[in-house]
Amino acid sequence: MNLQRLWNTLAHLACTAAIAVGGATAMAQTYPSKPIKLVIPYPPGGLGDTMARDLGNQLAQRLGQPVVVESRPGASQIIGADYVAKSAGDGYTLFLASLSNLVLNVGSHKALPYDPVKDFAPVSMYFSTPLYLVVNPKLPVKSVTELVAYGKANPGKLTYGSIGAGSSLHLTGEMFQAATGVKMLHVPYKGSAPAITDLIGGQIDMLFDGGTSSLPHVRDGKLRALGVTSAQRASGTPDIPSIAEAGVPGFDATFWFGIVAPASTPQPIVQRLSAQINDILNQPAMRERHKVNGLELAGSTPEEMSARMATDLVKWSAIQKQAGVQPQ
Repeated sequence: MNLQRLWNTLAHLACTAAIAVGGATAMAQTYPSKPIKLVIPYPPGGLGDTMARDLGNQLAQRLGQPVVVESRPGASQIIGADYVAKSAGDGYTLFLASLSNLVLNVGSHKALPYDPVKDFAPVSMYFSTPLYLVVNPKLPVKSVTELVAYGKANPGKLTYGSIGAGSSLHLTGEMFQAATGVKMLHVPYKGSAPAITDLIGGQIDMLFDGGTSSLPHVRDGKLRALGVTSAQRASGTPDIPSIAEAGVPGFDATFWFGIVAPASTPQPIVQRLSAQINDILNQPAMRERHKVNGLELAGSTPEEMSARMATDLVKWSAIQKQAGVQPQ
């Protein structure tokens, strides 16, 4: 290629890039001009649905367009994630991402139809939720230390439930066994509700579960909470110690949720959405509304969310291998 042709090529590329940047900026200035769709990979009525609608209502007020929550559940949250990954990157399709669908699914499935890193543009973290270690009140333990002692004195006797092999609840139980040396029997269920029913009934001894479903039973005296899986106590339940401070140093299993868009979404739109979400999450009323169930609301920059995903992909991959999770 001669020098003149090289300069012509570079000039063309520069012009193309300038047009692309100009187009993206112009799109961001007029965005949004129609309703935005926020896809959740869960059935209506659960935690994901509730939190998506709350954020959607707040965003709609600020952006001047409706934010419609659309439920696309199934296949370990893969259906909803894949739909968004293949949607147009115009800012009108967003996804309620989580540790489960963008991290844990990588190690539990042989061939995902989407790449959690390449197919999505992180927008902002939304909230995190620890799990609560709850036991049947008839179990003769009142603290994590007593539970560990009981488990070591009765190896293999303790049973713990989960919402399925490879789930966040199961993997947290595996983390606990590895950190304490206690051997427990895993009992998988099809959901949190039947697991809690059996825990209350005494068919299983313990469960790591979210605060939304477990804490009402703790308050009613039907279950006993021994600890929370976050590194520090949850602000909404300051009376419940973290497992780390209660005798298992370094224990931390916190599960996050965030907002992502298709990877091709223009950065000016991503940045605008991120700024609006962070402003919403900084409102005291929003935080207070959800902390009673152990939820911690905290936004982030897109870059911070990307970094968290990268760290957790390494961390949880090791835990899955340790637990013997076989990709399906």
